[in-house]
Amino acid sequence: MTDLRLTLYLSRLLPDPVMAIVRDRFQLVHDPHDVSPAPSALREGLCQADAAIVTLGDPIEAETIRVATRLKVLANYAAGYNNIDLAAARQRGLIVTNTPDVLTDATADLTWALLLSTARRVVEGDTLVRSGRWTGWSPTQLLGADVSGKTLGIIGMGRIGQAVGHRAVGFRMPVRYHTRLFMATSSLPREWEYRSLQALLGEADVITIHVPLTTSTHHLIGARELAWMRPTAFLINTARGPIVDEGALADALKTGIIAGAGLDVYEQEPALHPTLAQLNQVVLLPHLGSATAHARVQMGLVCLENIHAVLNGRPAPNQVH
Repeated sequence: MTDLRLTLYLSRLLPDPVMAIVRDRFQLVHDPHDVSPAPSALREGLCQADAAIVTLGDPIEAETIRVATRLKVLANYAAGYNNIDLAAARQRGLIVTNTPDVLTDATADLTWALLLSTARRVVEGDTLVRSGRWTGWSPTQLLGADVSGKTLGIIGMGRIGQAVGHRAVGFRMPVRYHTRLFMATSSLPREWEYRSLQALLGEADVITIHVPLTTSTHHLIGARELAWMRPTAFLINTARGPIVDEGALADALKTGIIAGAGLDVYEQEPALHPTLAQLNQVVLLPHLGSATAHARVQMGLVCLENIHAVLNGRPAPNQVH
């Protein structure tokens, strides 16, 4: 069996270099669009394909997996995979893969962009200049918070969490972290110190989240946890929206329980809690964590590598277990 005889379903349009390879090697169910497919169209496409590349915005439920009997491999165009019913996939023998390595630096960089933008009120400043209301330099204008020398708290010490921590060196920030995989942290720098979640939230000036979305991390940060934070602290989330109780976060920001937040992901994405849009101390991005040209192309190439391996009878390099 050769790739030219195989059918691929793409739920979304991918970057040009990836699409060129796709069109050369596969028959497409149909030309993809740059918008999310309707649930019925998603299921129909998966039922017609030998392999598929889907995104985090595509919920792949048990019934869809059950009826897509032709499908052999489902490549998730993301490091996370909470959009896929893994139990149903495992039961049916459908191989699920992800892209765990190639978006690490891009997401870590964006985490720092959010951190700095939130602490130093960058978006407010940009808005002021663009509005034409800026009247010149003032000693009291848009005073933000120092970042250098402050304590960075990292929740989750996977690839991205570690990459964020390593970037703290240039800002002379001591790193404190919380992770459930405490026994796997021997390779971390000695100066990074473990804390319980409550201790971390109470000690750090900036908290940044880098855990996967699971049943145990859903609303990991809620009203109680936000109350543990310092009133001068900032919360950064580039992981998954439902890890944070968005309503509780909105209340905490509105009442001054914490100083600010930088968000790239949302609990009901793409919907936003209405209060958050009204608050100047929040920086809001449209899920840009992996949005560099290099990272997005590499993600597509990893998906294709996994698909090619499975369809040719070899183990997938990035199979999700």
